[in-house]
Amino acid sequence: MIKVENLSKKYGDLVVLKNISTEIKKGEVVSIIGPSGTGKSTFLRCLNLLDEPSSGSIFIDGENILDKKVDVSKIRQKMNMVFQSFNLFSHLSVLENLTLGPIKLKGISKEEAENKSMDLLRLVGLAEKADNYPDELSGGQKQRVAIARCLAMEPEIILFDEPTSALDPTMVSEVLSVIRRLAKEGMTMAIVTHEMAFARDVSNRVFYMDQGLIYEEGSPKQIFDAPKKDRTKAFINRIRNFVFQIKTQDFDFYALNGEIEGFCEKQLISKLMRANLLRVVEELLILYKPFLNKIELELEIAHSEKTNQLSLICQTKGKKFNPLDNKDLEDDIGLKIICKFTEVVEFKWADNQNRLELLFIN
Repeated sequence: MIKVENLSKKYGDLVVLKNISTEIKKGEVVSIIGPSGTGKSTFLRCLNLLDEPSSGSIFIDGENILDKKVDVSKIRQKMNMVFQSFNLFSHLSVLENLTLGPIKLKGISKEEAENKSMDLLRLVGLAEKADNYPDELSGGQKQRVAIARCLAMEPEIILFDEPTSALDPTMVSEVLSVIRRLAKEGMTMAIVTHEMAFARDVSNRVFYMDQGLIYEEGSPKQIFDAPKKDRTKAFINRIRNFVFQIKTQDFDFYALNGEIEGFCEKQLISKLMRANLLRVVEELLILYKPFLNKIELELEIAHSEKTNQLSLICQTKGKKFNPLDNKDLEDDIGLKIICKFTEVVEFKWADNQNRLELLFIN
């Protein structure tokens, strides 16, 4: 469906893409992951000619779309794109946003366009919002409308550029559910995403991009469980862990809670386990707080997709210090909460490093 040969993109002296060659087959779902600034979005924009490649070839259904004789607008009807910022027309209703393209570009009647658009709004669960305007919708609803608008043009390929990055964590799942449905129906898709659990679940293949290259590609199992290259290994290990450093008693507790919520959402951790984690973190911070102007505390949360195991590690440097090792805490409610929601609590001290490890009940 898509064949790329030696694709490069430069902005002046800045090389963003370096001689990329790959293929995406009909009905295949490819997730593109990697650190920020490695060319993931630029790669998609070059496929759709929103950015003009500096060199190379791009074949869509056998046609080189960089050939000056090719009708690019016709090719674009085969391949549509969903952006992270929705790009809906604010002065048009939801239904009008969907019917505009088919009427203007495909020449179908208003009645036919409206009937098809209502079917698509039902597909994404928003038929009741047909007469609303974009400003009256939540972020998740706007993105679902953007996907429906894309489908209204009946594309054979959809490119998704970080479709959930502009959304509140509570709205991410509704958009991902729509994309999962499209995948099951056999739509060819390339998805730039930071949602690793989603990429693992929905993809046939995963591209890991780094330094302007497709550094490693393979099945989701290979990339997430057994990456072969060093940079891929480092990235996969990093995205499964969340680290927060606390240096004073006046740290931003609400920012910490928000970041933990975001991490749990991306890892598809259940609401119950998430709530238990937040309770335990809050109780531990109460125990650590009197000492926080004297010591620095590092919280690390790790999640294993394979076992769905969630762990919390609290680390401080200096003389031996275990906040749970206090006789005054024997009847403490906070300690009871910590013990209730964890199945393993282990303290280690070595090389002036205090390490409190907690494993949550699965």
